[in-house]
Amino acid sequence: MKKHHHAKDEILEQENKVQNECDDKENVKEDALEALKEENRKLKDELLRALAESENVKKRCALEMEKTGKYAISSFAKDLLGVADNLERALCAVQKDENTDCQALLEGVKLTQKELMHVFEKFGIVKMDIIGHPFDPNFHQVIQQVSDPSKPAGTIVSELQTGYMLNDRLLREAMVVVAKE
Repeated sequence: MKKHHHAKDEILEQENKVQNECDDKENVKEDALEALKEENRKLKDELLRALAESENVKKRCALEMEKTGKYAISSFAKDLLGVADNLERALCAVQKDENTDCQALLEGVKLTQKELMHVFEKFGIVKMDIIGHPFDPNFHQVIQQVSDPSKPAGTIVSELQTGYMLNDRLLREAMVVVAKE
């Protein structure tokens, strides 16, 4: 009976050993599963962050492209302002001359100026309307001050050089004469 009892103990011991090994393997599996779940959470978080960053880069690039498109012509536009100034001077000079021979030239210069202003408008280049407005150092450069009791001090009374805006940015400041006290 002792042998039989001993064999039974051995079988129980074997079963316990197998059960412990199974429990150990189950614990290892659970630990591995938890580790994989944690890694999965981290990877999902990294993916979401990368997607968000990618979206932000897209938005910044779109804004930069829009800005570049709006303001890329600023150098070219500044050069054309001299042409606009010369057309204005030509109009002023010819209008003072009452010679009828100059009327055709006057009409041609007016049409040229009108076409240039149309092109300016098409590309967002706008003359600043400043006469009678208060002086603003962000947009105007004072060339001279004159006494004018009919206007408050700092009011623009005349313009020596026209100022222009390109979309919402200053392209060229206006040179102005302002009233002083």
